[in-house]
Amino acid sequence: MHEFQYRHNILYCEDVKVADIAKKVGTPFYLYSHKTLVDHFRKLKDAFREVDPLICFSMKSNSNLSVCKTLVNEGAGLDIVSGGELYKAMKIKADPRKIVYASVGKKKEEIEEAIRQNILLFNVESAPEMKLINSIARQMSKKVDVAIRINPDVKPKTHRHITTGAKETKFGVDFKTAEDIFDNSNLYSNLNIAGLHIHIGSQITESRPYITAIKKVLGFIKNSRINVRVLNIGGGLGIIYSKEKPQTAAEFAGAVLPLLAKTGFRIILEPGRFIAGNSGILVASVVYVKNTPAKKFVIVDAGMNDLIRPSFYEAYHEVQPVARSKYLETDTFDIVGPICESGDFLAKDRVLPKPRGGDILAIMSAGAYGFSMASNYNARPRPCEVMVIDGKFYVVRQREKYEDLIRGEVIPSVLK
Repeated sequence: MHEFQYRHNILYCEDVKVADIAKKVGTPFYLYSHKTLVDHFRKLKDAFREVDPLICFSMKSNSNLSVCKTLVNEGAGLDIVSGGELYKAMKIKADPRKIVYASVGKKKEEIEEAIRQNILLFNVESAPEMKLINSIARQMSKKVDVAIRINPDVKPKTHRHITTGAKETKFGVDFKTAEDIFDNSNLYSNLNIAGLHIHIGSQITESRPYITAIKKVLGFIKNSRINVRVLNIGGGLGIIYSKEKPQTAAEFAGAVLPLLAKTGFRIILEPGRFIAGNSGILVASVVYVKNTPAKKFVIVDAGMNDLIRPSFYEAYHEVQPVARSKYLETDTFDIVGPICESGDFLAKDRVLPKPRGGDILAIMSAGAYGFSMASNYNARPRPCEVMVIDGKFYVVRQREKYEDLIRGEVIPSVLK
């Protein structure tokens, strides 16, 4: 569940009218519910209480400082994939001993800073990365904990662009390579191989692929007789966008805990979408309604630069009017943005009450991989972000201005 609900046909975020926020901050904007973020985190924490896991929120899904700080205040750790995310984590005073660092392409300076900050674990994705971290740790006179990311060759039912545990993807290492790393652990004298890590993909709605992957990894540990103390089962839990019927936190825990509880390992989870996805919406205004012989278009002031998921993943997001009326006729529309691309759409073939210019629409389930994937394409400033907390709303990221579009650009004197 989430805290975006209608009351007398008016859409609210918790106890605040979405339309009132739009009047104050303008559109488009991302809107987050503090209560929903907290509730979703607590559901997962409660479901896995038997093993007292470290729940590291996946910053790539939403790295807004206030979103991350909300979860850190609840006891969450953070799953980071870049030096920039580490920088933001330190800005909100996250506990570095609750930070795990993935990414197939960690650079030397990023590794150095992560070691300097004394993070909990690197999730290592290749033998060359092992060598680089070991070399840097030796230069810094440090002993560093790492977990080997295993690619278990499991293909969950999700979009191909967000499948990360199949053998043909760039992520992790196969079991043979992992075994070689353990057999040659003496080559990495400044590393402690503390655990194993898996992350098989995103928007996964059933437990079966997790069970398969976990069983494979546990079998590897047993057969290879390796000594580890940490098992990171990643994230990827799906949410409801349309007609999906994803597992609840309790159902997921019920399926995998029988495998995990008896291991004695420290369990780490890396949820992102499950916590943030339905905690946020994108709010946009109707600019024009355009009728053609083939289609009827609702053109809004948000586009693929603001929310790229529909164009990139063919993702479905519910679209709802901020003020609905049972008296208006309905019709079928494509909801599109102002970007000069045919792929610039937020929804296709949706039945909506006939909108008019100035009407406000809510694109639902946009709290994960929404703003974090936004860009300045077509020289468009990125939208502001707003959070409702205890009956009040706060702008938690200012809307970009045109001046922001050229920050850092320099025209060489030869061109002047």
